[in-house]
Amino acid sequence: MYYAFNELTVAGHNVILARTGYTGEDGFELFVPNDGAASLWASVAEAGAEFGVVPCGLASRDSLRLEAGMPLYGNELSLERSPFDAGLGGVVALKSKEGDFVGRSALEAAKEAGSKRRLVGLKGLGRRAGRGHYPVLKDGAVVGEVTSGQPSPTLGYPVAMAYVDVEHAGIGTALDIDLRGKAEPFEVVALPFYKRQK
Repeated sequence: MYYAFNELTVAGHNVILARTGYTGEDGFELFVPNDGAASLWASVAEAGAEFGVVPCGLASRDSLRLEAGMPLYGNELSLERSPFDAGLGGVVALKSKEGDFVGRSALEAAKEAGSKRRLVGLKGLGRRAGRGHYPVLKDGAVVGEVTSGQPSPTLGYPVAMAYVDVEHAGIGTALDIDLRGKAEPFEVVALPFYKRQK
């Protein structure tokens, strides 16, 4: 089941097996104490060798999660941004959850105030990719900031997520990313950039 977890034994290790699909692909995550990680890793690699299973690192995870439009804490999510800014207001249960809870008043205030900047997807119209913290421009004026960006191996063009002023967040809006003094053209597109085939 998607977005679920279970405790079980894998190769003699007590693990938490999760299926968050955080990379945007259908897969599983194994959580194990540090002292068992190397042994578990070796067992999984050995069992998967006949199926062509190979290890991948954080760069692979990051490109996949970016293509899937999945926000990452420290990039798109932070204490300075509300879930409403990130387009995650639908997961905030202000009406259906009765009573008080930690953060309720802050969330209600953020919802009431509205967003000044919104998280958007940006499709590169050129070959160069925007990176985190690069300015987003409209007619030469700064209207936002890139949170994550890189060339998309799957799609063949640069993609980025950025917070931009709400008046420039509409699908199809032409923007630029300042790539070290050169304005590179991008267009606001719907997230996710890529959906896996079922």
